[in-house]
Amino acid sequence: MPAKFTRWLNPNVIAIVLISKLLVLVFAAQIFQVVSERPLVGGESFLGIWNRWDASLYLKIAQNGYASSGEDRFLIVFFPLYPLLVSFGEIFVRDYLLSAFLVTAIASVAAGLVLRELARLDYSEKVAQLSVAFLFIFPTSYFLHIPYTESLFLALVIGSFLAARKRLWIVAGILGGLACLTRVNGLVLLPALTLEVWEEYRDTKRFNKRWLFLLMIAVGFSGYLMLNYVIADDPLKFMVYQREHWYRYFRWPWEGIWETVKRISNPKVVDAQMTGVFEILFVVIGAIAIVFGWKYLRNSYRVWMIVNWLLFVSTSFVLSVPRYTLTLFPMFMLMGLAGRANRLANFGFTVWSLLYLGLFITQFSRGMWAF
Repeated sequence: MPAKFTRWLNPNVIAIVLISKLLVLVFAAQIFQVVSERPLVGGESFLGIWNRWDASLYLKIAQNGYASSGEDRFLIVFFPLYPLLVSFGEIFVRDYLLSAFLVTAIASVAAGLVLRELARLDYSEKVAQLSVAFLFIFPTSYFLHIPYTESLFLALVIGSFLAARKRLWIVAGILGGLACLTRVNGLVLLPALTLEVWEEYRDTKRFNKRWLFLLMIAVGFSGYLMLNYVIADDPLKFMVYQREHWYRYFRWPWEGIWETVKRISNPKVVDAQMTGVFEILFVVIGAIAIVFGWKYLRNSYRVWMIVNWLLFVSTSFVLSVPRYTLTLFPMFMLMGLAGRANRLANFGFTVWSLLYLGLFITQFSRGMWAF
Protein backbone atom coordinates (compact mmCIF):
# COMPACT_ATOMS: atom_id res chain seq x y z
CA MET A 1 0.00 0.00 0.00
CA PRO A 2 1.49 3.43 -0.95
CA ALA A 3 3.02 5.32 1.97
CA LYS A 4 1.01 8.45 1.08
CA PHE A 5 -2.22 6.48 1.46
CA THR A 6 -1.25 4.84 4.74
CA ARG A 7 -0.41 8.29 6.15
CA TRP A 8 -4.05 9.19 5.65
CA LEU A 9 -5.22 6.08 7.51
CA ASN A 10 -4.25 7.51 10.86
CA PRO A 11 -4.88 4.81 13.51
CA ASN A 12 -5.64 7.35 16.23
CA VAL A 13 -8.39 8.97 14.17
CA ILE A 14 -9.88 5.62 13.20
CA ALA A 15 -9.80 4.59 16.85
CA ILE A 16 -11.54 7.83 17.94
CA VAL A 17 -14.34 7.25 15.42
CA LEU A 18 -14.86 3.55 16.10
CA ILE A 19 -14.60 3.79 19.88
CA SER A 20 -17.05 6.70 20.00
CA LYS A 21 -19.38 4.76 17.70
CA LEU A 22 -19.29 1.67 19.92
CA LEU A 23 -19.80 3.67 23.12
CA VAL A 24 -22.70 5.64 21.64
CA LEU A 25 -24.52 2.50 20.47
CA VAL A 26 -23.91 0.57 23.70
CA PHE A 27 -24.87 3.52 25.91
CA ALA A 28 -28.07 4.05 23.93
CA ALA A 29 -29.02 0.39 24.26
CA GLN A 30 -28.46 0.47 28.01
CA ILE A 31 -30.15 3.80 28.67
CA PHE A 32 -33.16 2.76 26.58
CA GLN A 33 -33.70 -0.33 28.74
CA VAL A 34 -33.18 1.55 31.99
CA VAL A 35 -35.42 4.52 31.18
CA SER A 36 -38.17 2.68 29.27
CA GLU A 37 -38.05 -0.41 31.52
CA ARG A 38 -38.36 -2.80 28.62
CA PRO A 39 -35.89 -5.04 26.79
CA LEU A 40 -34.43 -4.64 23.31
CA VAL A 41 -36.75 -6.76 21.19
CA GLY A 42 -38.45 -6.58 17.79
CA GLY A 43 -38.35 -3.14 16.20
CA GLU A 44 -36.65 -1.77 19.29
CA SER A 45 -33.49 -3.80 18.88
CA PHE A 46 -29.86 -2.73 19.39
CA LEU A 47 -29.96 -0.91 16.05
CA GLY A 48 -33.72 -0.55 15.80
CA ILE A 49 -33.95 2.09 18.55
CA TRP A 50 -32.24 4.47 16.15
CA ASN A 51 -34.74 3.89 13.32
CA ARG A 52 -36.76 6.97 14.18
CA TRP A 53 -37.75 10.30 12.64
CA ASP A 54 -35.85 10.98 9.39
CA ALA A 55 -33.96 7.67 9.63
CA SER A 56 -37.11 5.68 8.94
CA LEU A 57 -37.89 7.90 5.94
CA TYR A 58 -34.45 7.41 4.41
CA LEU A 59 -34.86 3.66 4.81
CA LYS A 60 -38.27 3.83 3.16
CA ILE A 61 -36.75 5.61 0.16
CA ALA A 62 -33.91 3.09 0.03
CA GLN A 63 -36.40 0.23 -0.01
CA ASN A 64 -39.17 1.62 -2.21
CA GLY A 65 -37.71 4.57 -4.08
CA TYR A 66 -39.58 7.86 -4.55
CA ALA A 67 -43.31 8.05 -5.22
CA SER A 68 -45.24 10.42 -7.44
CA SER A 69 -48.51 10.10 -5.54
CA GLY A 70 -49.87 9.26 -2.13
CA GLU A 71 -48.35 10.22 1.21
CA ASP A 72 -44.89 9.08 0.13
CA ARG A 73 -44.74 11.74 -2.59
CA PHE A 74 -43.52 14.17 0.08
CA LEU A 75 -40.31 12.16 0.50
CA ILE A 76 -38.88 13.87 -2.56
CA VAL A 77 -37.60 16.56 -0.15
CA PHE A 78 -34.99 14.03 1.04
CA PHE A 79 -31.96 14.01 -1.23
CA PRO A 80 -31.11 10.75 -3.03
CA LEU A 81 -27.45 9.88 -2.52
CA TYR A 82 -27.67 8.45 1.00
CA PRO A 83 -30.70 6.19 0.38
CA LEU A 84 -29.13 5.12 -2.92
CA LEU A 85 -25.98 3.97 -1.09
CA VAL A 86 -28.10 2.19 1.52
CA SER A 87 -30.02 0.42 -1.23
CA PHE A 88 -26.75 -0.62 -2.85
CA GLY A 89 -25.37 -1.93 0.45
CA GLU A 90 -28.50 -3.97 1.05
CA ILE A 91 -27.58 -6.11 -1.95
CA PHE A 92 -24.67 -7.47 0.08
CA VAL A 93 -25.97 -7.51 3.69
CA ARG A 94 -29.65 -8.25 2.87
CA ASP A 95 -30.93 -5.82 5.48
CA TYR A 96 -31.70 -2.13 4.93
CA LEU A 97 -31.12 -1.03 8.51
CA LEU A 98 -27.79 -2.81 8.75
CA SER A 99 -26.78 -1.38 5.39
CA ALA A 100 -27.61 2.13 6.61
CA PHE A 101 -25.36 1.67 9.63
CA LEU A 102 -22.54 0.36 7.43
CA VAL A 103 -22.83 3.35 5.10
CA THR A 104 -22.67 5.78 8.01
CA ALA A 105 -19.81 3.81 9.57
CA ILE A 106 -17.69 4.09 6.43
CA ALA A 107 -18.66 7.74 5.95
CA SER A 108 -17.92 8.64 9.58
CA VAL A 109 -14.43 7.16 9.40
CA ALA A 110 -13.86 9.03 6.13
CA ALA A 111 -15.10 12.27 7.72
CA GLY A 112 -12.69 11.89 10.61
CA LEU A 113 -9.75 11.15 8.34
CA VAL A 114 -10.33 14.07 5.95
CA LEU A 115 -10.97 16.48 8.84
CA ARG A 116 -7.60 15.56 10.35
CA GLU A 117 -5.87 15.93 7.00
CA LEU A 118 -7.51 19.30 6.34
CA ALA A 119 -6.65 20.61 9.83
CA ARG A 120 -3.03 19.51 9.38
CA LEU A 121 -2.65 21.92 6.47
CA ASP A 122 -2.78 24.84 8.94
CA TYR A 123 -2.26 23.43 12.41
CA SER A 124 -0.25 20.86 14.34
CA GLU A 125 -0.98 17.14 14.47
CA LYS A 126 -2.24 17.59 18.05
CA VAL A 127 -4.75 20.24 17.00
CA ALA A 128 -5.85 18.10 14.04
CA GLN A 129 -6.57 15.08 16.24
CA LEU A 130 -8.31 17.23 18.86
CA SER A 131 -10.52 18.60 16.07
CA VAL A 132 -11.62 15.07 15.23
CA ALA A 133 -12.15 14.21 18.89
CA PHE A 134 -14.32 17.28 19.51
CA LEU A 135 -16.40 16.49 16.42
CA PHE A 136 -17.09 12.95 17.63
CA ILE A 137 -18.01 13.92 21.20
CA PHE A 138 -20.11 16.93 20.18
CA PRO A 139 -23.56 16.77 21.81
CA THR A 140 -25.27 15.78 18.56
CA SER A 141 -22.46 13.60 17.21
CA TYR A 142 -24.65 10.50 17.48
CA PHE A 143 -26.08 11.58 14.13
CA LEU A 144 -22.70 10.65 12.64
CA HIS A 145 -23.36 7.00 13.55
CA ILE A 146 -27.02 6.43 12.70
CA PRO A 147 -29.14 6.38 9.49
CA TYR A 148 -28.90 10.11 8.82
CA THR A 149 -26.91 12.02 6.20
CA GLU A 150 -24.57 13.89 8.56
CA SER A 151 -21.53 11.63 8.25
CA LEU A 152 -21.82 11.25 4.46
CA PHE A 153 -22.36 14.96 3.96
CA LEU A 154 -19.42 15.92 6.18
CA ALA A 155 -17.10 13.43 4.49
CA LEU A 156 -17.99 14.84 1.06
CA VAL A 157 -17.86 18.50 2.07
CA ILE A 158 -14.62 18.32 4.02
CA GLY A 159 -13.15 16.13 1.28
CA SER A 160 -14.11 18.78 -1.27
CA PHE A 161 -12.45 21.51 0.79
CA LEU A 162 -9.34 19.35 1.20
CA ALA A 163 -9.13 18.70 -2.54
CA ALA A 164 -9.53 22.42 -3.25
CA ARG A 165 -6.81 23.29 -0.74
CA LYS A 166 -4.51 20.83 -2.54
CA ARG A 167 -5.62 22.30 -5.89
CA LEU A 168 -7.14 19.01 -7.02
CA TRP A 169 -10.03 20.79 -8.67
CA ILE A 170 -11.63 17.83 -10.43
CA VAL A 171 -11.80 15.92 -7.14
CA ALA A 172 -13.21 18.98 -5.38
CA GLY A 173 -15.88 19.29 -8.05
CA ILE A 174 -16.88 15.62 -7.97
CA LEU A 175 -17.11 15.51 -4.17
CA GLY A 176 -19.00 18.80 -4.15
CA GLY A 177 -21.47 17.49 -6.72
CA LEU A 178 -22.06 14.41 -4.58
CA ALA A 179 -22.54 16.65 -1.52
CA CYS A 180 -25.30 18.44 -3.45
CA LEU A 181 -26.99 15.07 -3.97
CA THR A 182 -26.89 14.59 -0.21
CA ARG A 183 -28.02 17.92 1.25
CA VAL A 184 -29.17 21.20 -0.25
CA ASN A 185 -26.51 23.22 1.56
CA GLY A 186 -23.88 21.45 -0.51
CA LEU A 187 -24.49 24.41 -2.83
CA VAL A 188 -22.67 26.61 -0.32
CA LEU A 189 -19.49 24.97 -1.58
CA LEU A 190 -19.73 27.08 -4.74
CA PRO A 191 -19.14 30.49 -3.11
CA ALA A 192 -16.83 28.99 -0.49
CA LEU A 193 -14.51 27.23 -2.92
CA THR A 194 -14.58 30.19 -5.29
CA LEU A 195 -12.50 31.91 -2.63
CA GLU A 196 -9.95 29.08 -2.87
CA VAL A 197 -9.87 29.78 -6.61
CA TRP A 198 -9.12 33.40 -5.78
CA GLU A 199 -6.31 32.33 -3.44
CA GLU A 200 -4.68 30.34 -6.23
CA TYR A 201 -5.12 33.19 -8.70
CA ARG A 202 -3.45 35.62 -6.30
CA ASP A 203 -0.47 33.27 -6.08
CA THR A 204 -0.13 32.43 -9.79
CA LYS A 205 -1.75 35.38 -11.60
CA ARG A 206 -2.90 32.84 -14.18
CA PHE A 207 -6.26 31.40 -15.19
CA ASN A 208 -6.51 27.68 -14.49
CA LYS A 209 -9.07 25.94 -16.67
CA ARG A 210 -9.37 23.21 -14.02
CA TRP A 211 -11.31 25.68 -11.90
CA LEU A 212 -14.24 24.95 -14.19
CA PHE A 213 -14.53 21.51 -12.61
CA LEU A 214 -16.17 23.27 -9.65
CA LEU A 215 -19.22 23.65 -11.87
CA MET A 216 -19.81 19.96 -11.13
CA ILE A 217 -21.17 21.17 -7.80
CA ALA A 218 -24.03 22.82 -9.67
CA VAL A 219 -24.35 19.74 -11.88
CA GLY A 220 -24.91 17.64 -8.76
CA PHE A 221 -27.73 19.89 -7.62
CA SER A 222 -29.14 19.88 -11.15
CA GLY A 223 -29.35 16.10 -10.84
CA TYR A 224 -31.60 16.52 -7.83
CA LEU A 225 -33.76 19.02 -9.72
CA MET A 226 -34.03 16.53 -12.56
CA LEU A 227 -35.16 13.88 -10.08
CA ASN A 228 -37.92 16.24 -8.95
CA TYR A 229 -38.95 16.77 -12.56
CA VAL A 230 -39.03 13.05 -13.36
CA ILE A 231 -40.96 12.14 -10.20
CA ALA A 232 -43.24 15.15 -9.78
CA ASP A 233 -43.15 17.02 -13.13
CA ASP A 234 -41.66 20.06 -11.40
CA PRO A 235 -37.94 20.59 -10.76
CA LEU A 236 -38.78 22.74 -7.72
CA LYS A 237 -41.41 20.44 -6.25
CA PHE A 238 -39.32 19.88 -3.14
CA MET A 239 -39.77 23.56 -2.24
CA VAL A 240 -43.52 23.30 -2.72
CA TYR A 241 -43.70 20.29 -0.40
CA GLN A 242 -41.41 21.93 2.15
CA ARG A 243 -43.83 24.81 2.37
CA GLU A 244 -47.16 23.00 2.07
CA HIS A 245 -46.42 19.80 3.98
CA TRP A 246 -43.61 20.68 6.39
CA TYR A 247 -44.53 24.39 6.62
CA ARG A 248 -40.94 25.44 6.08
CA TYR A 249 -40.02 28.42 3.97
CA PHE A 250 -37.56 31.31 3.99
CA ARG A 251 -37.99 34.12 6.52
CA TRP A 252 -35.75 36.82 7.86
CA PRO A 253 -33.34 35.33 10.45
CA TRP A 254 -34.62 37.45 13.33
CA GLU A 255 -38.19 36.31 12.69
CA GLY A 256 -37.37 32.60 13.02
CA ILE A 257 -35.10 33.23 16.00
CA TRP A 258 -37.76 35.26 17.78
CA GLU A 259 -40.35 32.52 17.24
CA THR A 260 -37.88 30.07 18.79
CA VAL A 261 -37.25 32.35 21.77
CA LYS A 262 -41.01 32.40 22.41
CA ARG A 263 -41.04 28.58 22.56
CA ILE A 264 -38.94 28.78 25.72
CA SER A 265 -42.11 29.80 27.58
CA ASN A 266 -43.95 26.63 26.48
CA PRO A 267 -45.74 25.26 29.57
CA LYS A 268 -44.59 21.76 28.61
CA VAL A 269 -41.10 21.83 30.07
CA VAL A 270 -39.52 19.23 27.78
CA ASP A 271 -40.69 21.09 24.67
CA ALA A 272 -39.52 24.39 26.10
CA GLN A 273 -36.07 22.93 26.58
CA MET A 274 -35.71 20.84 23.41
CA THR A 275 -37.38 23.15 20.88
CA GLY A 276 -36.63 26.43 22.62
CA VAL A 277 -33.62 26.57 24.92
CA PHE A 278 -31.37 24.15 23.05
CA GLU A 279 -32.23 25.52 19.62
CA ILE A 280 -31.29 29.04 20.74
CA LEU A 281 -28.20 27.75 22.56
CA PHE A 282 -26.79 26.20 19.39
CA VAL A 283 -27.75 29.22 17.29
CA VAL A 284 -25.60 31.24 19.72
CA ILE A 285 -22.78 28.67 19.66
CA GLY A 286 -22.60 28.90 15.87
CA ALA A 287 -22.60 32.71 15.98
CA ILE A 288 -19.86 32.75 18.64
CA ALA A 289 -17.72 30.37 16.58
CA ILE A 290 -18.05 32.66 13.55
CA VAL A 291 -17.24 35.86 15.46
CA PHE A 292 -14.45 34.67 17.75
CA GLY A 293 -12.92 32.35 15.17
CA TRP A 294 -12.78 34.99 12.44
CA LYS A 295 -9.07 35.72 12.79
CA TYR A 296 -8.16 32.03 12.66
CA LEU A 297 -10.26 30.99 9.66
CA ARG A 298 -9.58 31.07 5.93
CA ASN A 299 -11.97 33.10 3.82
CA SER A 300 -13.52 29.93 2.36
CA TYR A 301 -14.20 28.60 5.87
CA ARG A 302 -15.75 31.90 6.90
CA VAL A 303 -18.15 31.81 3.95
CA TRP A 304 -19.07 28.19 4.69
CA MET A 305 -19.79 29.01 8.34
CA ILE A 306 -21.75 32.22 7.73
CA VAL A 307 -23.95 31.03 4.87
CA ASN A 308 -24.79 27.75 6.59
CA TRP A 309 -25.61 29.54 9.84
CA LEU A 310 -27.92 31.88 7.95
CA LEU A 311 -29.62 28.90 6.29
CA PHE A 312 -30.25 27.38 9.73
CA VAL A 313 -32.04 30.46 11.03
CA SER A 314 -33.63 31.96 7.89
CA THR A 315 -36.63 29.69 8.01
CA SER A 316 -40.26 29.77 9.07
CA PHE A 317 -39.34 28.02 12.30
CA VAL A 318 -35.87 27.30 13.61
CA LEU A 319 -35.53 23.57 14.22
CA SER A 320 -32.73 20.98 14.34
CA VAL A 321 -29.97 23.60 14.70
CA PRO A 322 -28.05 21.42 17.23
CA ARG A 323 -27.80 18.74 14.51
CA TYR A 324 -27.10 21.16 11.67
CA THR A 325 -24.27 22.69 13.70
CA LEU A 326 -22.25 19.54 12.97
CA THR A 327 -21.77 20.83 9.42
CA LEU A 328 -19.83 23.86 10.72
CA PHE A 329 -16.64 21.80 10.64
CA PRO A 330 -14.18 24.73 11.05
CA MET A 331 -15.66 25.17 14.52
CA PHE A 332 -14.05 21.90 15.60
CA MET A 333 -10.67 23.14 14.44
CA LEU A 334 -11.21 26.21 16.61
CA MET A 335 -12.07 23.97 19.55
CA GLY A 336 -8.93 21.96 18.84
CA LEU A 337 -6.84 25.16 18.82
CA ALA A 338 -8.33 26.32 22.11
CA GLY A 339 -8.01 22.87 23.66
CA ARG A 340 -4.36 22.61 22.63
CA ALA A 341 -3.53 26.03 24.05
CA ASN A 342 -5.49 25.80 27.29
CA ARG A 343 -6.09 22.69 29.37
CA LEU A 344 -9.05 24.28 31.12
CA ALA A 345 -10.73 24.93 27.75
CA ASN A 346 -10.02 21.35 26.74
CA PHE A 347 -11.60 20.08 29.96
CA GLY A 348 -14.60 22.39 29.64
CA PHE A 349 -15.34 21.47 26.02
CA THR A 350 -15.02 17.77 26.81
CA VAL A 351 -17.23 17.69 29.90
CA TRP A 352 -19.90 19.91 28.35
CA SER A 353 -19.99 17.84 25.17
CA LEU A 354 -20.21 14.48 26.94
CA LEU A 355 -22.92 15.59 29.37
CA TYR A 356 -25.23 16.87 26.65
CA LEU A 357 -24.35 14.01 24.32
CA GLY A 358 -25.65 11.63 27.00
CA LEU A 359 -28.82 13.70 27.47
CA PHE A 360 -29.64 13.90 23.76
CA ILE A 361 -28.91 10.21 23.16
CA THR A 362 -31.28 9.36 26.00
CA GLN A 363 -34.05 11.39 24.41
CA PHE A 364 -33.53 10.19 20.86
CA SER A 365 -33.13 6.48 21.61
CA ARG A 366 -36.41 6.37 23.52
CA GLY A 367 -38.31 8.00 20.66
CA MET A 368 -38.45 11.55 21.97
CA TRP A 369 -37.57 14.54 19.79
CA ALA A 370 -33.85 15.27 19.90
CA PHE A 371 -33.12 17.25 16.74
